[in-house]
Amino acid sequence: MIRALIESAFQTGYLSVESEGLLHQMLATKSYNPEDLADLSTLLDAVHAGRIKREASSNLVMECPKYDKRK
Repeated sequence: MIRALIESAFQTGYLSVESEGLLHQMLATKSYNPEDLADLSTLLDAVHAGRIKREASSNLVMECPKYDKRK
């Protein structure tokens, strides 16, 4: 599901409030695979660089959990 949310953000250029909420929920409940973290990191880099716009008006910042690329 994380991959679908990320792909949608890159296709539209926007991270919707709903998608961002779902990503936060999945991170909080650790409902992700290690390979999802690389995709999430790419999304967060794009948001920080301004290539993907956040629909949400809050200043809540999403952080990507640490992952080991060697696994």
